Amino acid sequence: MDDPAAVAGIDVDNVTTWMTDNASGVVPPLSFELITGGRSNLTFRVADTADGRWVLRRPPLGHVLATAHDVAREHRIIDALTGTDVPVPPLVGLCTDEAVNGAPFYVMEHVDGIVARDAESGDAIPVEARRAVTEALVDGLVAIQEVDVDAVGLGDLGRREAYVERQLSRWQRQWEATRDTDVPVMEELHARLAADVPEQGPATIVHGDYRLDNCIVGPEGAVRAVLDWELCTLGDPLADVGQLMVYWVEPGDPFAGALPSATTLDGFPRRSEVLDLYAERSGRDLSRIGFYTALGYWKLACILQGVAVRYRAGAMGDDGHEVGQHFSQQVAALGEVGLAALTDDSGVPRA
Repeated sequence: MDDPAAVAGIDVDNVTTWMTDNASGVVPPLSFELITGGRSNLTFRVADTADGRWVLRRPPLGHVLATAHDVAREHRIIDALTGTDVPVPPLVGLCTDEAVNGAPFYVMEHVDGIVARDAESGDAIPVEARRAVTEALVDGLVAIQEVDVDAVGLGDLGRREAYVERQLSRWQRQWEATRDTDVPVMEELHARLAADVPEQGPATIVHGDYRLDNCIVGPEGAVRAVLDWELCTLGDPLADVGQLMVYWVEPGDPFAGALPSATTLDGFPRRSEVLDLYAERSGRDLSRIGFYTALGYWKLACILQGVAVRYRAGAMGDDGHEVGQHFSQQVAALGEVGLAALTDDSGVPRA
C-alpha cells in the first residue's frame, strides 16, 4: 500500500531531519501541503505539531531546465533583499544537497495574510482597505526598483541592457515552437512591438511577475511579503508596470474569465489610477506605458498558446480538444487587447 504520509516532491523523513537541524523550535512530525504547482517552482506549506508553520520551495517534478527553476538563485535574491525596503519573507535556509530531497529547496518562515488570487479570496480584504493595498503594492514595486543592485550583491543577476529585445526574442521562440495555427493578430502585435522598442533607461531589478496575487497582504492594507522571484532579473523597470496592468483586471474586461482577479471587486482603483499612483511615487515617465502593457498581453498570449497545444494533444485530460480551443480563442483575444493597448499610450486597453 502507498504511504498515506507520502507527498509527491517531498522526502518526508529527510526533509523533517533537515528542518529539525536548521529551523528553530521544530516539533515533528511535519505535514506538507502543496500550495501551488504546475510548471513553476512547487510551493508547500509545512506545519509541525506545535503550530509552527513554514513554506518550502523546490523545482517542479520531472525533467526541467535548471536555469528556469533555480531555487538557489531565488533564495539568493530574497536573501539580498532582506533588510531593504522590499517586503520579503524571512528565510530559514537553503539545501543544495540533492540527496536530501532529490532537488535543491529552500525554506521560509510562514507569513500570515491574504493571497488574493481571485474575487473569492479577495473578499477577505475589507472594502475600505483595498485602496491602501493598491498603494502598498505600488510602493512595493517602487521599492524593488530603487534597490541599489550593486550594494546588495545583485549586480550580476542578469544583463542590464536590451531587456525588451531579449524578451521579444525569447517569447517569439516559444510562440513559434507551439504555434499550430495562424493567428494574424499575434504576428502583427509582435512585429509592431519589435519595430518600436522604447529606449531603456537605467536598469533596475525586474520581478518578472509582479501582481497582487504574488503578494501576501494584510487586512489593514499592508503588503507583508512579495513572493515568486523565480523570473527576477535586471532590466527595464516599466516591464513590471506593464505586467501589473495586464493582471489588474477591471469589471467588464472581455478577457476577465481568462484572468480571475480580485481587482474587479469594489474598492480597488481602476488601471488609470494605479498608473497615476506609480507615476507620482516613482517619478518615471509613463508616456510609453501602452507599449509595455501590450508586451505583457503578448507574453501572456504566448504562454496560453502553449497551454492550448498541450490540451489539444491530450496531455491534460479527455476534454482536452474543447478546452484547447477555448484557450486558442483567448490567445487571439489577448492579441487584440494588446494591439489596443499599443495604440493607446494611456496603457488602458479598451478592446
